[in-house]
Amino acid sequence: MRRLIRAGLAAGALGLLGGCAALAPSPPPDQSNLCEIFREQPRWYDHARDSQERWGTPIATQMAFIQQESSFQSHVRPPRKRYLGFIPGPRPSSARGYAQALDPVWGEYRDEAGGTLARRSHMKHATDFIGWYNARSQRQAGISLHNPEHLYLAYHEGAGGYRRGSYRGKPAVQRAASQVAARSSRYQSQLSSCEAEFQCRRFYQFGPFCGT
Repeated sequence: MRRLIRAGLAAGALGLLGGCAALAPSPPPDQSNLCEIFREQPRWYDHARDSQERWGTPIATQMAFIQQESSFQSHVRPPRKRYLGFIPGPRPSSARGYAQALDPVWGEYRDEAGGTLARRSHMKHATDFIGWYNARSQRQAGISLHNPEHLYLAYHEGAGGYRRGSYRGKPAVQRAASQVAARSSRYQSQLSSCEAEFQCRRFYQFGPFCGT
């Protein structure tokens, strides 16, 4: 009987997780244009703006990080290793969610800034996490919040690894950081042309009060 109860609880938990994934927004079909992304998911703009105001990382940089890490997939995790080509093994890391945050650093974020209800599968918490992490990189490694390439290197390697230059022996990480920087620049240029749409879309927002 106990085995049946445990099996039922496990099945219920899996069903709940599956239901949460099904309710999450689908990844934007056009991820090359930040205006189109925010038109499809305007609340994402609100979350990224809140993070920018709290921590200082520009909206475009936050969204470039998320595109690089998860392609805007809310529940994505690193694929499992396969033994003999088909036997599932462990995942290479505990990364998950929009920001691909690892368990230990996500725990630090929840303790310091996010709270116990923060979820890696929610854009609000993912953008806030990126802002928090980059503010820490600025504090610990002296990286400007307007230098997305080096912020991403520290995001991937940690502040200690960044200071040691561990990324120099990792061409794939350097390429990813370069891609993030280029995407951040494009996103910023695009956002400059459309941001007023998202600042002034609510009935109580108008004129100089937009975005406040």
